[in-house]
Order: sequence, then structure tokens, then C-alpha cells
Amino acid sequence: MDASIRQVNLQRLILALAALSALVMLGNAVWAGYQVQRQQLIDKSLEANRVYARSLAQSSQHFVLNAQQQLAVGAERLSRNLAQPAAHDDEVERIKLQTDAFNSVISVNAQGVVVGSSPALPELQGKALTSAANRQALQQRLPMVSDPFISHTGNLVVTLSHPMFDEQGDYAGYITASIHLRDPNVLHSLLGTHPYDDGSYLYVVSRNGTVLYHPDPDHVGQPATRNAAVDALSQGSSGALHSHDHRGVHMLAGFAPLPAAGWGIIAQRPAEAAVAPTGRLLHTVLRNAAPLGVLTLLLIWLCSRRIASPLQELARHAQDRDVGSAIIHVKAVNSWYYEAAELKQAVLVSFRNLSERIGLLDQATLTDPLTQLLNRRGLERALSALNASGMPFGVITFDVDHFKDVNDRHGHDTGDQVLVGIAQRMCANARPQDVLCRLGGEEFLALLPEVGAETALQVAERLRSAIEAHAFPTVGHVTISAGVSHYPETQADADLAIRQADKALYRAKQSGRNRAVLYRRRGHRTAHPEG
Repeated sequence: MDASIRQVNLQRLILALAALSALVMLGNAVWAGYQVQRQQLIDKSLEANRVYARSLAQSSQHFVLNAQQQLAVGAERLSRNLAQPAAHDDEVERIKLQTDAFNSVISVNAQGVVVGSSPALPELQGKALTSAANRQALQQRLPMVSDPFISHTGNLVVTLSHPMFDEQGDYAGYITASIHLRDPNVLHSLLGTHPYDDGSYLYVVSRNGTVLYHPDPDHVGQPATRNAAVDALSQGSSGALHSHDHRGVHMLAGFAPLPAAGWGIIAQRPAEAAVAPTGRLLHTVLRNAAPLGVLTLLLIWLCSRRIASPLQELARHAQDRDVGSAIIHVKAVNSWYYEAAELKQAVLVSFRNLSERIGLLDQATLTDPLTQLLNRRGLERALSALNASGMPFGVITFDVDHFKDVNDRHGHDTGDQVLVGIAQRMCANARPQDVLCRLGGEEFLALLPEVGAETALQVAERLRSAIEAHAFPTVGHVTISAGVSHYPETQADADLAIRQADKALYRAKQSGRNRAVLYRRRGHRTAHPEG
């Protein structure tokens, strides 16, 4: 009954593992396909937005250049009739009627005074403009596009201007056309349509980071959200990247500069919208893979029955307490496939090697990997054995004087070499029955069975002298400070005897280092000074 239950459990385990492997492989394939498709959609959307932003930037660039050309023609015409105010009104009216791109056109003389305007602005006629754009145009005397500013009428505008020169070549003022950013304007005509209706949008920023166009009018005139695309545009770059809009939404942004105006155009699409088709793809893949998955699981179940038989036999006989009988039965198992045959051989070998491996593992857990001395765990085991035997023993604990300076000046690799050399000196000055340990860092400890306190102090002094006399590579000579105690002469408790050795070590360091100090029970201490 029990054997039958174990056989069923083993078969189910194999089935579960095989099914899990198949499902993991299928899941990994589906997930990898999903990730590849998702990345392709992201890359495609980034590229589409990059191309779209570049195309709009080129269209806007043509508009700005054409507008500047119109203003240049107007400035040329006016330069021949500068003294006739009516000519100014006629020319600005002509430019205003020639295109619907401008909300107003103004002619300004060399003193910054308005000479003509369209539509007519009587309140400005004959008055000097005071905006930063006016001052900039008068100073630079070049074709220019201004930063956004609030006009005298309270509108948020940008202006395009072109200088005028008289027939003698002297500066005579400039002609300027304004675009009202918060009213329907040419930017709406150029940029108002986006190829995606899924939360995608585009916006335009000026050279100083002000939003010139945005589908949400509330954002026009506001500082642009500082994101990767805006930062890239401020450097005059173009391209596509991942960004976040003012709401913190992950966007796939394409961007391109508009050199003629110093503007930048950003076209962006929500990343979630771009990768939405991957969900439908994943659903379709899983639905189509389901029938094949069921057939695969059935085949796995049939194969698991066949695979389980030799494994179940090996498992049952491996638990046999009679090793000789177990070997006979294991040899009789029909291991018809490679893995079962290898497992059968491994079971046979394991009977011979198990105890040896456990011993090696136990030794590894007790040994410090750098010095090959015992570690704290090994110390605890040795101390437990000494306590159980009731045997007296001396305790020497020491560390390297100024070891931090060695590490700081020569590096930790050199410091490790010093520790290894000290461990070698310990071994050279110890008996086979002595317990030698590295407690950590530069701290060491030795337990000396059947040795008295004075003898332990002599051993500590001999070890100190041997280390001081040894020249270490790179470092040269180092010294140690040692504390000595004894069980039970200085302390009847073994753990406390080790603590007393630590106290003696502390006193050795207080006394000037490079010495060994014995902790005496009644307050008498023996110190062996340097040398």
C-alpha cells in the first residue's frame, strides 16, 4: 500500500515537473514574443513621432522663411516711400491681406514709433513701442523672431520682424507681423491635426522654454514641463526618446528644432496606447496554443509513467538500512535510459563517498579560508571538547599592531599576505595538539592544552619575537600585542578565561604594544616588553 502511494507520488512529481518545464518554456516564448512585439511597437511609435515632428518642423520652417520673405519685400517697398505715411498704411495693409497668417502688421521707424498698422491701431499711431521685442529689433537690425510677450492690447504674441533701410543704406526702422498665441492662428492650421486619436498630441516651445502652441489653451504661454525632449531641444537636437508630460504620463516623444524661429516641436504619444495591441496579440497566442498544450501534457503524463518506474525502485532501495542488500537490489534495477543509469551508478557510489563528503564539508565550515586556521565555529567546537575533557589549557589572544596602517599604505592584498604569514609563524611555533584560530580581521587566538600560565606566557613571547623578527614582503617587519590567561589558574570558567586574555591584550596595547601580558587572578600582571 505504502509502495503504491510512493509510486503514484513519484509519477505525479515527474508529471508536475515536466508540465512545469513545458509551461515555463511556453510562457517564456510567449513573454519573449510579447516583449519583442512591444519593443517593436515602441520603436515604431518613436520613429513615427520623430518623422512627424521633423515634417512639421520643416513645414513650420518654410512658413517662417516665407513670412520673413514677405516682410522683406514689404520693407523693400517701404524703403522707397519712407516719407509718406500713407505708403506705410498701404503696405502693411497689403501684407495683412496677402496672408491670413498674421493677426496684425505694424511699420515702425528708427525711433521705435509706430508709422502704420493693419488692422488700424489709432491708440498706437505715432507712439513708441516699449516691448522687449521692439528694443531687440531696434538694436539688432536683423530679421528676427521674438520671444513670447504680452502686447499693449494684452495678447500673448510672438512677432516676426524685418529691418528697413533708406536709399542711402541708413537704418530706417522695421516692419513687424504678430501672431496671437491664444487666438486661432497659423500654428493651429499647421499643427492642429495629429495622426493618432489616443491621447497623443504635439506642442511647440520657444527658445526660452515657453509653450507657444498646445492643444490645451491653458498651457499656452506657460513654461514648458522640463523633460528629456525639452532638454534635448534646448541643445538644438532632434530625435525621439522616452519622456513624461506635465501629468507624469509616460510618453514616446519625437522632437525637432525649427532653426529659423528658435522654436522646437514635440510630437508625443502615450506609451500605453502605443503598446496596447500587444495585449490582443498575447490573448491570440495563448488561445491558439491551448490545444497543443493539452496534447503535450497528455504525452508528458504517458512518458512519466514509464520514467517513474526505475526512479521509484532506486528511491526505495536507497533507503534500505542494510547497505549490502541495498547494493544488490540497486544493481538489479532496470535503468533503461541514460539518466536512470547514471543515477543508479551515483547511488552506488554515494554509499562509499557519503561519509567522506560529510567530513570534508564539516572541515570546510570550521576553517578560515584565508589562513587555513580554525574560525570562530571551529574554536567553539574545540573549546567544547576541552571543556568536556576537563583538561587545563592556556589562552593566547593577539592582534597585529597598527594593522590599519598596513592596509591603508599597501592595500588589503598586502594585508592579507601579512595575515597568512602570521598564521604560518603560529603553526611553526605550535604543537600538533594546540588549537590555532583566526577570530576575524587581524585578531588571532591559540589554545594550549596541558600548558601552565607561565608556559603560555613564554609561548606568547616566543611567538611575538618570531613575528617581529620575520620580514614580510613589501611591509617589512610588524609586531603584535598579546594577552595571556589560563584555565583554570586565572579563571575557572573557560569562556571567561578567553575574555580575560582579551583584557590582557588591551593592557598590552595600553602599555605601548609589541608585548605579551598575562592576566593574573589576584590583580598581578606580568608583562614582557618589546624585545
